[in-house]
Amino acid sequence: MGDVILEMKQIDKTFPGVHALDHVDFEVRRGEVHALMGENGAGKSTLMKVLTGIYTKDSGTIIYEGKEVEFHNTREAQAAGVVIVHQELNMLGHLTVAQNIFIGREFKKGIRIDDKKMNDEARKLFDRLNIDIDPTTTMSDLTVGKQQMCEIAKAISHDAKVIIFDEPSAALTEAEIEDLFKIIRDLRQQQLGIVYISHRMDEIKVITDRVSVMRDGCYVGTLITDDCTKDDIVNMMVGRVIYEEPKTKSMVPEDAEVVLKVEHLNAGKMVQDVSFELHKGEILGFSGLMGAGRTETARAIFGADPKESGDIYVKGRKVVINSPEDAVKAGIGYLSEDRKRFGIVVQKTIAENTTMADLPNYMKGLFIDKKKEKQAAQKYVDSLATKTPSVEQLVVDLSGGNQQKVVIAKWLCKNCDILIFDEPTRGIDVGAKNEIYKLMNKLAGEGKSIIMISSEMQEILRMSDRIVVMCEGRKTGELKIEETTQEKIMNLATRDID
Repeated sequence: MGDVILEMKQIDKTFPGVHALDHVDFEVRRGEVHALMGENGAGKSTLMKVLTGIYTKDSGTIIYEGKEVEFHNTREAQAAGVVIVHQELNMLGHLTVAQNIFIGREFKKGIRIDDKKMNDEARKLFDRLNIDIDPTTTMSDLTVGKQQMCEIAKAISHDAKVIIFDEPSAALTEAEIEDLFKIIRDLRQQQLGIVYISHRMDEIKVITDRVSVMRDGCYVGTLITDDCTKDDIVNMMVGRVIYEEPKTKSMVPEDAEVVLKVEHLNAGKMVQDVSFELHKGEILGFSGLMGAGRTETARAIFGADPKESGDIYVKGRKVVINSPEDAVKAGIGYLSEDRKRFGIVVQKTIAENTTMADLPNYMKGLFIDKKKEKQAAQKYVDSLATKTPSVEQLVVDLSGGNQQKVVIAKWLCKNCDILIFDEPTRGIDVGAKNEIYKLMNKLAGEGKSIIMISSEMQEILRMSDRIVVMCEGRKTGELKIEETTQEKIMNLATRDID
């Protein structure tokens, strides 16, 4: 590692009712990958938004390349070489790769855009990053992983000296993550300073040099990655030790009632002849590689996507589900992996989101009974330990883990007995994960039945009573937790289908 390229000293930022940053210190050296970690709501994103000019700090100092600076917007930060690669990609699908990289800064020949020059410059960027992408390709034709590479190339095109990666691997496959790490290592060799924000503890140990931890808006400390353990980092993040022991025995009685039975479900290429049963009080894990058809199966059951054939039984009664409304009437709730798109309305309050699926019960004539709505929302804020100043808080202002709790509250308010949790802890930190796990176990203990789709092997092993494994749209096996190993799951997840 080289000298310090960026230093943030005693950064303070307050929003109405929230002290988001409490005199935080943070530094980045040339040629290092510095992890910034903390629970959702710890202040990581706020700190980076202060750095890149999205928010104005209340007090404190930012020193960049030896000089005190304050960027007033992201354009100023980019011009100085401080660039952020966001988790949610900001590309325009109908434009080419090169057009996306240089949008707003197009090369021109006279009054016309010089596409050839842009393509040539994009190729130079890709050569520097050892990326094999044709700049003339339409962006929407690329995989998410390739689109992420284009975002990185765009950042480099600003002559970046400090790059912030915000959850860069959240939507990537294992192979794409390896490609990402190669690029990051190359950038480190080129003496760039890299900030790496991630909740994936295994990645932190592989790719970073130092780890700085934040908690509740405060700076906790910095560790050298090679000299610390996962437990050291987790303990700093949450102030307590979290044990992630796999489940070794199902708590569900052998004769437990079958609350959901799916027979020979077909819905396009990704759902072919899928059959399974879910028992009362059971957490049924769905495992498989990306593209196995797990989410498509859940969406077909919930009526979000049309099914071609197959039967669904709820508590022994055959039900016809052609829409999510039909599923909700049958007592099925669905927590989508994309909570912001399908689970919540972020510009509405916690109270409004909580009662959304059961609104007729909160009407007084033509109007919503706001008092009754607030009382219901407060009940679930208390029981789920949602961190918020009040139920009138906009959901957009909550951390990812607390947004997830609002989605859960919505389906509990509707009193759904069958809950489908699709990637329930994606994008939330280790402390919030633990809370979601406790909550799921509590719900199962109270007699709710849960289908849990997860791409995290440890999560599947920790939470499931039984595990259904899928590959290429088909169910390839079913395992009791007592007999499950990672090897058995992977063998089924990669099994060739005749």
